Amino acid sequence: MKFKNAIKDLFFKNNDRFFLKSKSPFAPKHYKDLYPQGFKIYTFNAGFKKKNDDLLIIVFDNIVNVASKYSLTAMPSAPIIWDKKNNKGKCRALIVNSGNANAYTGLSGLKNIDKYTKKLAEYLSCSKKEILVSSTGVIGEQLNPNLICRKISKQFFSNNKMLVDAARSIWTTDTFVKTAIYNIKILNKNIKIYGFAKGSGMISPNMGTMLAYIFIDCEINRTELKKLLTNNIEETFNSISVDSDTSTSDTLMLFSNPLNKIKLNNKNYNKISKTLNKVMKDLSFKIISDGEGVKKLIKVNVKKAKSKSQAKKIAFSVSNSPLVKTAIAGEDANWGRVVMAIGKTKEKILQNKITIKFGNLLLAKNGERNSKVNLSKIDNYMKKNLIEIEINLNLGNESSVVYGNDLNKEYIKINADYRS
Repeated sequence: MKFKNAIKDLFFKNNDRFFLKSKSPFAPKHYKDLYPQGFKIYTFNAGFKKKNDDLLIIVFDNIVNVASKYSLTAMPSAPIIWDKKNNKGKCRALIVNSGNANAYTGLSGLKNIDKYTKKLAEYLSCSKKEILVSSTGVIGEQLNPNLICRKISKQFFSNNKMLVDAARSIWTTDTFVKTAIYNIKILNKNIKIYGFAKGSGMISPNMGTMLAYIFIDCEINRTELKKLLTNNIEETFNSISVDSDTSTSDTLMLFSNPLNKIKLNNKNYNKISKTLNKVMKDLSFKIISDGEGVKKLIKVNVKKAKSKSQAKKIAFSVSNSPLVKTAIAGEDANWGRVVMAIGKTKEKILQNKITIKFGNLLLAKNGERNSKVNLSKIDNYMKKNLIEIEINLNLGNESSVVYGNDLNKEYIKINADYRS
């Protein structure tokens, strides 16, 4: 099966292949980039793909603190199992490959990781437990560790790359680079918080929703790093969904790159947390904006719920509904499908209290359709790239905002022939 917009870019030993789609309409015109200090970025074409870089190795100048969040899937990949078992919050190097997820590969998958982490540990004179790993790509294929091992030598570690290069090297069906760089000043010290991510399909919140790596250029202990992640993940990476499918490989890592030493009092912590939140929002929004086949984004804002969990459950029910997503793809303001999606959560709500808006247009209130709404205004609104759905439950004071996207023919094309 061949598709008009498919690019045969990634080839595998069993003729497995990815199809990269045409670039997302939400792709940024410019990418933020930098040469990091405190660590070096190396990217290679190791052979997981026919062309383009597919291997990333980051080597820190010294051992750094790290905190991680992983997918809550019951079918975690070998890298997640390996990281959780071996790493204790200290990192000397990070290895990420794209093209092979090393998931559902049994004991062999773990042994393969042991082989290439041991090779890098020997090269760096560190413990293999100080090396973190991630993989993304096709599930169920054994990863050839020799593809990574043969790149671990002095001749390959001579060309330091930039942040954008790191982001490109871990692509699968992504169509644009996802980087974010923010600066803050604390005690006359300029501190950068920055990162990169990949993600396009199989995106649903259960923690990390993709692969993302974020760096803070100051010394922070692991306990505080974990706190920073936990405090900022819910309204960022845990508030997006492309297709409601949770990956086997979702990983988010936050590194303390100790270029600066500051006193982490409440004021300074809050400054760092606020800026980290911007980085995480930026990266997570870029992921949802690059959803497979995306043409329109959906923002669902549930207001005045009894609890945060109720608000988020209803918001995701709406944004993940295939009927809602296809209606938006077809520019049809079918608010009845929103009603359906609210109801299927089985949350305790009162129909006659709910109001539903598309943009600032009130479509339903008091348990029935708003007969006074201007239909031509609705038709014009549905042509927008970002469709905002507001649901007011009028039950309490909690709210939740989540982002999703439309479901169209392009998504089906990409995933019908993801590997063949």
